[in-house]
Amino acid sequence: MSVAFKNYYDVLGVAKTASDAEIKKAFRDLARKYHPDVAKDKAGAESKFKEINEANEVLSDPDKRRRYDDLGANWDHPERQAAYQQQPPHGFRGQQAGSEFHFDGTGFSDFFEQFFGSRGRPSGGFGPEWDRGADDEVYAQRGRDVEGDILVSLDEVLHGSERTIRLQRTDPRTGESATQTLRVKIPPGVREGQMIRLAGKGQEGIAGGESGHLYLRVAFAKHPEFRVRGADLYYDLELAPWEAVLGATIHIPTLDGTVALKIPPGTVAEREFRLRGLGLPVDKGTRGDLHAIVSIAVPSQPTPEQKNLWEQLAAKSTFNPRKNP
Repeated sequence: MSVAFKNYYDVLGVAKTASDAEIKKAFRDLARKYHPDVAKDKAGAESKFKEINEANEVLSDPDKRRRYDDLGANWDHPERQAAYQQQPPHGFRGQQAGSEFHFDGTGFSDFFEQFFGSRGRPSGGFGPEWDRGADDEVYAQRGRDVEGDILVSLDEVLHGSERTIRLQRTDPRTGESATQTLRVKIPPGVREGQMIRLAGKGQEGIAGGESGHLYLRVAFAKHPEFRVRGADLYYDLELAPWEAVLGATIHIPTLDGTVALKIPPGTVAEREFRLRGLGLPVDKGTRGDLHAIVSIAVPSQPTPEQKNLWEQLAAKSTFNPRKNP
């Protein structure tokens, strides 16, 4: 299948030489702008948010980025494309044979699925085979299972959702294809890497044999604010120096909306504030926690007046962080 090349560097608005930190910052800035929860144009934002997530998925992973850079430099070389297309995507068992499966609506583009993710390859073998009896009778044979990936947002992890995907089956021998629309239920509390099974939606069986199953492997869409560890969420809480010294009340984001967090005077960098029950679902109505990790941010370009105030503070202060107690 021919697909259009996607320039992930252009998507994030960074140079090809961008550092990991620059890629992270570009993703966060764009994701905050286009996150469906805050964007005014919900429909357009959802598509853009998926595109940003996909670009970050590749460029923030050293192995995927290296492969992408190699592929991009040789995009006009047909033999190079063929070599990549023949490599089985990560996570698949077995090889592709029989019908070829292609997904739409999983949150990944055709380009990503073809070179970095799944393309609906049958798992566990070479597709359905069948035995013949003494009278050349064909015995029933179950169809192979099919695996794919589906990109899930943290909001879907929290509340659950129902998604619509399209599954296209193509017979490489005849070129004939058929498309089926499937509804996928994302259960609350789904875990990254978990398989969602759609019974009987895999490869068709032979001679009356039952069809295989379709398994969708869950991948979490990167969130602009939170990192995920199990059912816990981690948030980088940046404080101004005066907020850390004097204390403050800070409003921080959660998956349920903003909450007020009281910062005590004398708060130091890397201090952790634990907000219980504001993480992802665990079971039986319980949830993990949200951890806010403090860092101290300083103004990079103070005005002359502000610089003068800092100089006055420096002259009067006896505090020395490098002085041994």
